[in-house]
Amino acid sequence: MVNTDSPEAPTERRQQPRADAEHAPVFAGSSLNPFGDLHTLQHLSARLARGMRRVFEPMLGRAVRSWAEPVSVQRFADYCAEREQGLTAWLPLAMSPGGGQALLVLDGRFVLELLDRFFGGNGDGPSTMPAEFSAAAESMVHRLARMMDGPITSAWEPVARIGFEATSLETNPVMLSTIDSDDPMVITRFGIAADGAKPEFVDLLYPVSALKPFGAELTAKVHGRSAEPDPRWNNGLTRAAMKVRFKVRSVLAEPTITIGQLMELREGDVIPIRVDRDVPVMVANNRIGAGTVGTANGRAAIRINSLDHFDEEDFQ
Repeated sequence: MVNTDSPEAPTERRQQPRADAEHAPVFAGSSLNPFGDLHTLQHLSARLARGMRRVFEPMLGRAVRSWAEPVSVQRFADYCAEREQGLTAWLPLAMSPGGGQALLVLDGRFVLELLDRFFGGNGDGPSTMPAEFSAAAESMVHRLARMMDGPITSAWEPVARIGFEATSLETNPVMLSTIDSDDPMVITRFGIAADGAKPEFVDLLYPVSALKPFGAELTAKVHGRSAEPDPRWNNGLTRAAMKVRFKVRSVLAEPTITIGQLMELREGDVIPIRVDRDVPVMVANNRIGAGTVGTANGRAAIRINSLDHFDEEDFQ
C-alpha cells in the first residue's frame, strides 16, 4: 500500500518544484523517466519509510513519524540547484548486483544534531555551521548508512535482492566521480518527525542508469505471490509463530553524567534519576507502547497505558 497524506503533511513537507512523473521533461531527445508512472518505486519508498522509524527512533530517543514524499525524476544538476546551500553529506552507496550507485543525501545540521545526541547531548546543532565535517561527524554519517542498509534492502525485496554499501563521503557534489550533472536521477525523499518537532528530510537518489537492469520489475503493475499457500501449512506456521517468545523490556531512566564525573565514581556514590510517569515498553528493538511502573501480586510490573499503532505491512 502506498502511504497516503496525513492531515499535517502539507505544512511539514519541503516545498520543491518537481516535474510530473507521468510527463517528465525531455533531455537529449529522450525522456528522463523510462519507468512510467513510478508506482512501483513509490511503493518501495512507502516500505522504506516504515523502516526509517526503526533507524531514527533509537537515535532520537523518542517515537517518530516517517513518510515518503512523491517520487520524481530530474537531472542531478537541477536537484543540486534546488537544495538549500550549506553543509551537506553526499554518500554514494554501491549497489550489488548491478554495479550502480545510489546516493544518500543528509543535511549537515541534522547530522551534527544526531552527533550531539549520540554523545549525550540534547541534539543541539552548532550556532555557526562549519565548512566541513569532523571525523566524528563523518563516522556518524557512515553509521547511519549502515543502519539504513537493512531497511533499504528489505524494502527492495519484492522487486530484487540488492545490497547497499557506503563508499567515500563527499561534501561537494561536484566531487562525485560516478555521477554527471546531466544524469537523470530518481529522487526519493523521506520525512522524519517527532511530536512537536520540525521534520527532517532524508533523500535517497538512484541514477536512472543504475535502475535500468531492474526496468522490467519496476514497470510491472503487480508484485505478489504467484499462488495461495496450502491452508494446512499456513495454519501450522501460524500456530508455531504464536508460540515464539520475545523479551519485553522497559527503560526506566537514562541519566547523563560528564566524563569527569564518570572518572570520579566510587562505590557508594549515588546517581540521581527521574522516572517519568510513562516509560517506553520495548520488544526487541521496537517500541510497542508506554506504561506506568508499579507492583502486581508483590512483584514489580508495568501497566500498559497505550499501544503504538502498527501497519499490517510492518510485519510482512
